[in-house]
Amino acid sequence: MAPAKATNVVRLLLGSTALWLSQLGAGTVAASKSVTAHLAAKWPETPLLLEASEFMAEESNEKFWQFLETVQELAIYKQTESDYSYYNLILKKAGQFLDNLHINLLKFAFSIRAYSPAIQMFQQIAADEPPPDGCNAFVVIHKKHTCKINEIKKLLKKAASRTRPYLFKGDHKFPTNKENLPVVILYGEMGTRTFSAFHKVLSAKAQNEEILYVLRHYIQKPSSRKMYLSGYGVELAIKSTEYKALDDTQVKSKMLFSFLYPVSFFASF
Repeated sequence: MAPAKATNVVRLLLGSTALWLSQLGAGTVAASKSVTAHLAAKWPETPLLLEASEFMAEESNEKFWQFLETVQELAIYKQTESDYSYYNLILKKAGQFLDNLHINLLKFAFSIRAYSPAIQMFQQIAADEPPPDGCNAFVVIHKKHTCKINEIKKLLKKAASRTRPYLFKGDHKFPTNKENLPVVILYGEMGTRTFSAFHKVLSAKAQNEEILYVLRHYIQKPSSRKMYLSGYGVELAIKSTEYKALDDTQVKSKMLFSFLYPVSFFASF
């Protein structure tokens, strides 16, 4: 092979290799492009401790109240511990009443925030009361509100003369043998000291069969962080806004010509 021809062949091969590498690089860059979408709920992030309590409630009403007793003031550790440490602390408390399989299910429920809507439901019910101003927790006794523990006894005296409240299927009722008792609904955030103070008084009265104690979740100061949801099917449809310009005069002329001269005419011609 002549030197000139060999040189041309080498140049051609190098040019083809460079073109192939450039296309490969372009394809890699194009493949790496992606659109990331986050699905945020309309309500703020809910505490994992409350979500764990709803998981326990699905297991049984007894486990719900047992779990509550062990975490009455657990929220105070949230201020000193990291989110991960607090998460493990909740799992440790729940592990006193759940086996390993159910602990794994609880972890999965946390990951998809499965019980966050239930917490928000109670939050909305509390907002409709509405809550007294400046109260971390409050009770409703037959349409009478108070956030002072020493007023509970006073409101119970004439409770029978007022209308009993409507109770929902998801309400948490303290275990009792009697149902025909004055209903005291506590709105509070489990794990806080204010909640614990109310719970000690109300649980004692419920055990003495003086009241029907009902608990509903209430968060006075909701989180400022958004509630991101996962485990849901989400489709992001991107519509192309590119349109082509066509000369419709030619289209109209063809349509008119076809109308005046049918296809059969051209066939016979």
